[in-house]
Amino acid sequence: MRAKITYLITAAVLVVYFVLVGSRGLMLIQQGTPITVTFGLTVLILPGIGVWFLWKNTQFVTRANRLAAELDAEGGLPVDDLARTPGGRIDRDAADAAFALRRAETEDSPDDWRCWFRLAVAYHDARDTPRARKAMQRAIALHAGRPVH
Repeated sequence: MRAKITYLITAAVLVVYFVLVGSRGLMLIQQGTPITVTFGLTVLILPGIGVWFLWKNTQFVTRANRLAAELDAEGGLPVDDLARTPGGRIDRDAADAAFALRRAETEDSPDDWRCWFRLAVAYHDARDTPRARKAMQRAIALHAGRPVH
C-alpha cells in the first residue's frame, strides 16, 4: 500500500511539474520572436516525453497489478518466505535459490504467463530490476495473447 501511495504522490508531483513547464513553454511561444518560439517548442518537448513516460509506467503497473490479483485469486502468488538480513533486505543466497527454481519453472513452461510473473518476482527479489521488468512485460504480453519477441 505504501508503494501505491508513493507512486500516486510522485505522479501528482510530476503532473504539476509538466503543467508548470508546459505553461512556461507556451509563454515563450506567445512572445512571438523566432528565438522564444524555438525555445518554447523545445521546452514543450520535455513535458510531452514526461507524460508519455508516466503513462507507459502507469499502464505497466496497472497491468502487473491485475496479473497479481488474478494469480492471487488462483492461489499461485509466490510466498514471501525468503530469509532476510537484519536490515530487512532479502538474503542474497535465498534469493538466488528461489531464482533458480523460478527459472527452471519458466524454462519448462515458456508460454505460461504465471511462470513469467513468478520469475519477475524472483528477479526483483534478487535485485535485478531491469530483468524483472522484462520478465513482467513478457508475462503481461502472454496474458494478453500478444506475440512475444
